[in-house]
Amino acid sequence: MELNKQTVLITGASRGVGAKLAIAFAEQGANVVVNYFKSKEKAEELSTSLGEKAIALQADVRDTEQVNQMVHKAVKHFGTPITTIVNNALVDFRFDPVAQKNAFELDWDGFNTQFEGSIKASLNTIQACLSDMKEQQFGRVINIGTNLVQNPVVAYHEYTTGKAALIGFTRNMAKELGQYGITVNMVSGGLLKETDASSVTTEEVFGIIESTTPLQKATTPEELADAALFFASPWARAVTGQNLVVDGGLVMD
Repeated sequence: MELNKQTVLITGASRGVGAKLAIAFAEQGANVVVNYFKSKEKAEELSTSLGEKAIALQADVRDTEQVNQMVHKAVKHFGTPITTIVNNALVDFRFDPVAQKNAFELDWDGFNTQFEGSIKASLNTIQACLSDMKEQQFGRVINIGTNLVQNPVVAYHEYTTGKAALIGFTRNMAKELGQYGITVNMVSGGLLKETDASSVTTEEVFGIIESTTPLQKATTPEELADAALFFASPWARAVTGQNLVVDGGLVMD
C-alpha cells in the first residue's frame, strides 16, 4: 500500500524521534496519529502544523484500555483502519552517562519499566489494530530499537535490555503475523543527535561515536525516520523480522 493511502499510529510522537517520524509520514501524505502521554501542548502543536491529516491523541501505551480507546478514536476520525504502527514511545529514560546506575546500584523496577515500555506497549498497539489488519490482509509494524544492543558504548542496562527483548518480540510477531499480510520489523538507530532523551549525553560520548563511525557523524532523528518510511512502503513488501541498524556503519550487523 502506498504511503499516501495509509493511516499511521506513532507512539510517543509529541517530541524527539517521534515528532520527526510524524513529520516524515505526513510529508508522504499519510494520515498520522500523534500519540502522547503527558506532552499535550507539544503534540497538539505538532498535529496542527501537519494539517488536517494529523490528529493528536493521548494514551499511556502501557495501558491496554487507553490504547484501545485511542485506536477507536483514530479509526473514527479518519474513517479508515490503522495500517502502520510505529512503536517509538520511550518511558522514563534519559541517556545520561553520569546519572546511569551501575551494576551495584541497579534494581529490578528499572528493568521492568523498560520492559513495559518496550514489550507491553508494543503488544498493546498490535493487539488493538490486529483485527483490522487481518481483515484487510495488510499491516506494517515498525519497532524502534537501538544499536546499543550490539555495541553498548555506555552500559544503559535497563533500556538496552528492554530493546534486546524487543528484537525477540519483533521476530516472533513477524513469524505469526506474516500469514495475514502483516510485516513486523525493527529500526535501530545509534545514539541520536539530538533528542530530548540524548540532550544530557556528554560531548565525550558523542565524540567517541563520531570518531569510530565510518560516516564520521552521529545519526539524526530524520535519518532514522527515513528507514521507517522504507519499512512502511511497498519497497519493503518482502521484508519482515528484520532489525535494520541505522547508525552510519558503527555496527555492521
